[in-house]
Amino acid sequence: MTDSVRRISSGAPWEERLGCSRAVELPGGLVLVSGCTAVADGPIAADGPYDQTVTAFEAAFEALAQAGLGREDVVRTRMYLTHGRDVDEVGRAHKELFDDVRPAASMVIVSGFVDPSLVVEVEVEAYRGGTR
Repeated sequence: MTDSVRRISSGAPWEERLGCSRAVELPGGLVLVSGCTAVADGPIAADGPYDQTVTAFEAAFEALAQAGLGREDVVRTRMYLTHGRDVDEVGRAHKELFDDVRPAASMVIVSGFVDPSLVVEVEVEAYRGGTR
């Protein structure tokens, strides 16, 4: 890949083990943030779908901040849930975080995550517009 692609690390050990980055910034201003969960420094830092969603998005915001972007720059979100019963709580967290931003969003039910205590994982895409 070209040298103008910037890779952003969270410092998490699985990035080295899996050969991935927390986020990748492309030359055109698009920043792609890998799946984020409520895991912080090893243990799960939040219980329940609402709190896990907020914590996961906070991890994504930390990656965006390293690229000089914020919540207001988010143009797309993806939310993966293990249970349909959690749609309302995950949606409530998303609305509170993004109601004034209104990114394109997807919510998908999946069969599970690496840790069965996790109930949600999020991905974020942000765009650095020409005004910066």
